[in-house]
Amino acid sequence: MRLYLAWLPSRFACPVSPKLERRKLNLVTPPAREPIVKKGYIRPGTHINAIGADAAGKQELDSDLTACAKVVVDDMEQAAHSGEINVPLAEGCMTIADIYGDLGEIITRAKKGRENEEEITIFDSTGLAIQDIICAHCVYEKAKGKKEVDSLGLL
Repeated sequence: MRLYLAWLPSRFACPVSPKLERRKLNLVTPPAREPIVKKGYIRPGTHINAIGADAAGKQELDSDLTACAKVVVDDMEQAAHSGEINVPLAEGCMTIADIYGDLGEIITRAKKGRENEEEITIFDSTGLAIQDIICAHCVYEKAKGKKEVDSLGLL
């Protein structure tokens, strides 16, 4: 399977081209006040990392898209307040019960990730320092002693 990445930088402020229909993996970063990725732009089987919404009222994904997808968050309380799900929750398009789970549940296998090739999945990342530290530690441990790594250090 070929994966395409569509990265939408923060300066991107107009509606996105339907070219996203060809993509299977999307990273959405603009801190938009209204959705720029519409449900109709996304095909079945697509995964979206949504990391741009960082305050109440900000939204990069259409509420209908978020409501029909399997949504995983890094932290439920923080995402409900200032993540991608904050607007669909406020609009009543979805409830906390509609959120599939959090990243910890996926990592520990308490809940399954993608369950079929047709699911649209969204990871709503609001940014948690502890997760950043743990990821950096894992990368560090994997890279230690590898020939391909010229130098390695943690600050």
